[in-house]
Amino acid sequence: MTKKELIFLGPPACGKGTQTNKLSEFLGFPHVDTGSLLRAEIANGSEEGKFAKTFIDKGQLVPAELVGRIIAKKLAGDDCKNGYVLDGYPRSLEQAQMLEDINKNVDKEPGEVIFKAIYFDIDTQILIDRIVARQSCPKCGEIYNKKFKPSKIENICDKCGTELKTRADDNEETAKARFDTYFRETAPLIEFYEKKGVLYKIDANGSIDEVWERLLKAVNA
Repeated sequence: MTKKELIFLGPPACGKGTQTNKLSEFLGFPHVDTGSLLRAEIANGSEEGKFAKTFIDKGQLVPAELVGRIIAKKLAGDDCKNGYVLDGYPRSLEQAQMLEDINKNVDKEPGEVIFKAIYFDIDTQILIDRIVARQSCPKCGEIYNKKFKPSKIENICDKCGTELKTRADDNEETAKARFDTYFRETAPLIEFYEKKGVLYKIDANGSIDEVWERLLKAVNA
């Protein structure tokens, strides 16, 4: 069986989370994201988790080497032997190199391995509109958008009837700052993977179903 190692690039609010969750279920591969992994390590009380918590409690970024160790442990697990859907990592060229080293250690079994970096290409103004109009349910966590996915009753969750909230940092000024950070730190990865011939760009403008069809084509290309 061919192993598929899939990573995803794209700016905030481009739809990566929705699509990668769906893809993970569709392929039967683990959905690996750094936030969940860190929370799990902390909850399990592992050495990595305890160390990571010392940084998180101070509001500091967890060091790249520590995140790399946690990712490596996950990707070496039996549940990732046929492939993985890795979301939110790598975020820098340093992490991209680290991931290459991790994969070299993990992929020692005979058989074909396909690595793909899938880039969600989308108009920045659409993303700003998505962020500014975003709402969420504080009780069940369901996400809405006043423009693109409004609740049936204004400001009320369809699932549990709780009043919807808008995050204080979901405003245009903050959104633009987040994109500036993304393009400065993460966008160089696009060129990095393009030069390696493993980058697949998909048009992330459109409905969830439209983007899903494009994503499946990229995965199966």
